Amino acid sequence: MELLWYFFAGFFIWNSVPHLVKGITGQNHMTPFKRVSPPELNIVWSFINVIIALFILGMAAQTGTFTWPWNANLVGMNSWAFLAGGFVCAIYLANFWKNPNARLPWQKD
Repeated sequence: MELLWYFFAGFFIWNSVPHLVKGITGQNHMTPFKRVSPPELNIVWSFINVIIALFILGMAAQTGTFTWPWNANLVGMNSWAFLAGGFVCAIYLANFWKNPNARLPWQKD
């Protein structure tokens, strides 16, 4: 179960990257809230992803709270699970964004 927590932490960290980049460059980008979200909302969503990832790292490291990566026992198989989560996220997003009409299932606009 511990490796699964590291996997999800990696997934959320990598998911924060496109939202942060689009936000700081002033570009609209999709969030779960809206298909075309303003840059400010993307910054907020990026930081929410980072906070979720840090809490998940705490679950993985069994501290039960917000944990910085350098205190999260990211060594050995734990680091591979974390990187695998990031890799799966990156592959999923690359495939998702190939479609110019990409949208989440609940987005009707």
